[in-house]
Order: sequence, then C-alpha cells, then structure tokens
Amino acid sequence: MEHFVVSARKYRPETFEDVVGQKAITNTLLNAIENNHLAQALLFTGPRGVGKTTCARILAKKINQQATENKDEDYAFNIFELDAASNNSVDDIRNLIDQVRIPPQVGKYKVYIIDEVHMLSSSAFNAFLKTLEEPPKHAIFILATTEKHKIIPTILSRCQIFDFKRITVTDAKEYLAKIAENEGVNAEDDALHIIAQKADGAMRDALSIYDRVVSFSGNNLTREAVTENLNVLDYETYFKSTDFILKNDIPSLLVQYNEILAKGFDGHHYIAGLASHFRDLLVCKNQATISLLEVGEQVKTLYFKQSQEAPQEFLMQAIDLANECDLKYKTSRNPRLLVELCLMQLASITFDGEKKNSKRFIIPAENFISTEKIPAKKINPEAKEVIQTNEHPEPQKATAVEAKLPSEEKANSATVQPEKKPVKVDLSQRKRPSGLSLKSIGQKKEHEQKQKEKQALPTEELTEAFTEEQIQEAWAEYVKKLSKRGKKILASIVDTDKPTLVGKTIHIELPNDTMKIELKKAQGNLMNFIKKKIQNTTIELEIDVNEKATKKYAFTTRDKFEKLKEKNPLIDKLRTTFDLDI
Repeated sequence: MEHFVVSARKYRPETFEDVVGQKAITNTLLNAIENNHLAQALLFTGPRGVGKTTCARILAKKINQQATENKDEDYAFNIFELDAASNNSVDDIRNLIDQVRIPPQVGKYKVYIIDEVHMLSSSAFNAFLKTLEEPPKHAIFILATTEKHKIIPTILSRCQIFDFKRITVTDAKEYLAKIAENEGVNAEDDALHIIAQKADGAMRDALSIYDRVVSFSGNNLTREAVTENLNVLDYETYFKSTDFILKNDIPSLLVQYNEILAKGFDGHHYIAGLASHFRDLLVCKNQATISLLEVGEQVKTLYFKQSQEAPQEFLMQAIDLANECDLKYKTSRNPRLLVELCLMQLASITFDGEKKNSKRFIIPAENFISTEKIPAKKINPEAKEVIQTNEHPEPQKATAVEAKLPSEEKANSATVQPEKKPVKVDLSQRKRPSGLSLKSIGQKKEHEQKQKEKQALPTEELTEAFTEEQIQEAWAEYVKKLSKRGKKILASIVDTDKPTLVGKTIHIELPNDTMKIELKKAQGNLMNFIKKKIQNTTIELEIDVNEKATKKYAFTTRDKFEKLKEKNPLIDKLRTTFDLDI
C-alpha cells in the first residue's frame, strides 16, 4: 500500500509564485532580496493556514540562493526552525543565542524561523531582546505568530512586520480546481465553492476538507456529496426558506426548520445564514454592488432571480428581524421558540390580508355630514362654513287654527310669516363623535349590520335544481377562498364538518357554541356564495352543536385518562388499587 501524503504537504508552495493570495507580501520580499534591503528581523503575522511558515521557508532558501550560482541547493543546514510553544524558556533562548554566533559553513546566511513566537515567556522575550536588535551579519530571524497582540512592544519595535490576510473564496476555489485537475478529480464549481467557504480564509483547512470529501465521494466531487459530508446548510435551504416567506407559508416554513434541527444543525447557525442570504439578495438588486456576492456564476443567476421577487423594503425589514433574533439567541431561555417566532414575523411582512381602517374615525366623517341634510349647493369650498336656511329642517306640525283655514288663507298666512335669517355653521367647530367613543362604536355596528342585510337580500329569486354534491363542492371552494384571503380561523371553522342536505336546508354540526357564534356572523357571505354557485336562493342553513363532538378532543392528562376509562372501566380500578396519581 502506497503511503498517502495529505494535500497540504504535497502541494506546499516551493516558490513565491506558488503562494496563494499573498501577492503584496511575496512581491515585497522578492524586491527586498534583489535590492539588498532585507531586514535582519522579520515578523509574519496573520490567521492560521495562510502561508506564514511556508513564506518563511521559501525566504530562507531564496536568501542563500542569491549568494551562489547553484540554484538547486536547498541549504537545509542553514535553516533552523524552533517551535516556541515547546521551547519557551530562558534556557532555550540562551542555547539559540549561542548557536547564532557560529557563522554558516555553506552559504551566506543562517536563518532562524521561530514559529508561534507569542508562546515565549516574558523572561525569554527579555533574554532575546539584545540579540534580536543587534544580530550578527550572517543571522536573520523570522518570527511567525497568529496572535501579534501577545508579543511585547519591545520585540515588535525591533521587527519588520508583514500582515498576512485571509485567502479569499475565489483564490481558494481556483487553487482547489488546479489540484483537482492534477489529481484527475471531476469537481463541480459549486462543490469547490462550498469547500472554500467552509475553510474560512485558511488554505490549509481548505486542502484538509478537500482530502476528506474526495475520500467520501471518489473522483466525482458533487455539491450534494460535499453538503452531505460536511453537514452544512447550502444555499438551496435558504432559497427554499425565502420562497416560503414570500408566499406567507408559515406551516411549511416551520416544518422545514424542524427538519433542519433534526439533521443536527444549530438554530443560531440557521438564522445567521438566513440573514446573510437576505444580505446577498439585497446586494443583487444593484449592478454596482453585485460584485460583493462571492458565489459561482450558476448560483449568482439564482440569487438575481429571487432578488427580483423580493422587494427592497421587505429585505431591509427581514435583515433587521433576523439580526435581532441572532443577537437575542444566546441569552434566550427558549431559543427554538425565538427562531420560530422570527420566522413567523418574516412570513408576515408581505402578508396582504384584512387591513385595518387607517382613517381617524371608525365610520367615515361623510356619513355624519350626510345625515344632517346639509344642502350641497350652499357649501363654500374655500371657507370652512355652511350657509343653511334651517338648522333643523324637520317638517313642523300645523296648529289647530291653520287646519281650519281654507287653502287660499293658508297660502296668505304663509306669506305673512317672517323669513328666517340664514344661519352660518362652522364645520371646523362641528362636534363629531370620536373613533373610540361608545356612540361611534354603536354607529359602526349599525352601519355593518345594514351592509350585511343588503348583502343578504337576493337581487332576484333563483330556483335551479341542485344536489348535495354541488353543495359540498361550493362549501369546499368557499373554504379555499377564505384561506387565500388570510381568514385562517374562519376557514377552519367552516371546514370542521361536511355539510349535509335535508330538503332545502343545509345542516352542519360544530363541537361548541363559540364556533357556532363565529359562523353565524359570517353566515350572510357564506350563503350568498353558495346560492350564487348553485343558482338557487331558496336554501337555508341550520347550525347544530353536537355535545359529543367535544369529547373526542383530549388535550390534558385528565382528558386522556377519562377517554381511556370510557373504553375500559377497569383502568380506574387499577388506579385506585395502586393509589396512582394522574
């Protein structure tokens, strides 16, 4: 069996040209070598797996190659690596200082690479200060660390510092594609993109993940295999969630979240990823910012398509809600409920159900003006006053003397009566009932009742023949209509029982009086719909309450016990015999 070498070691860069994603640093080091401007103490700092130690080894080899014609010599005897994590005492530094004094036997420089230098103790740092500031001409120190803030300032001031950056997703994906081509692995672009994202800017981590996934899937590296092996939530999950949110499909959204939790994913990871997905959709809505989307070309098309379906106002509000849930997740005592509540709020942003009356009054002000019979012709649109001939234009009763007069005398007496002067009424001072007053609420109910009566009155009498099946089909269609309009509760009440027909009367049974009252309120619209569908206005609806129907719902422990006792009375005897508690 041939020995397997991991890709992180097999494909470790041998030259500065092979280093991924650190062009600025490698070019600086090359120019410093060529121009003889290289400092004697260098500090390489940055995240893990970005090429610090690799660049230190390449630099150590390159320095000695410049001083000789033999370019194939690796000068391994001139390169000394020290792990500061295990050699962090003062004695270890003293041994190093003693070695520095001896010049190299081959080549021009002795290079000392001290990895994880932040692990040195404070005493070791102080012992190293003088040698680091004034080393021999043949010695060059390269310090590498992931935590620059732990190094004392006196050491930092003596070094030339190079900050290594994280490897971008694009650079990591391109390097993985080259390796896959060399290894003969057929890798999908989306699969490599997920690996690069999972690595979080570390090339070494990306190569380790690549080896693991190739061992799982073989020479055919697909997106499905990567997501299954890494157990990550890919973009398809978030696309599906967003579709449910835009359709206001709360049940499907909660079921999907339950499936995500069943697969072992963390709710915090899911809601943070959903917020990032909304951010990516927002980025896609403008051509100027679409370059900020770090995905493949195929996925970019999907993002652009969904971004056209999601309004910008929705995305801004959705990001705010998801971010708020992300912040509260760690402090919540019931994190699952927190995420579910956030998902329900997200799915309700674009909900267009029954809208509240945005006017100031429950009943429009026009109704109050019209009931007072103010003549329309005498209203001055530029002034807030009305000229009115009679303040109360109600017909006055005739007196007993006027009743006995002949018609001609009545006409004469009418002309003798003095004319009443016009009364100016200021509309701004007219008292109107408040939207929260009892009078306004009563008038609103009266108004709604009149509207229901108008709807309930048939325009013409229809007497077409119909069957029970037609009634049931119209009934089911009305349930769907209520669901689409967002009246979920009323739809569930209407759908509680299948209607039956006795003569020309529709019968339906409900389990309690509360549901009967709610259905009675909506009876007018329901019957109008049914009558229109079957073309018959002579049918009626009768609602019955079945007391036995309430017993089939067992919610509490006591309800379940009573239900079992009905089926088998010996269960109660068992409870009393062993003195059991429910």
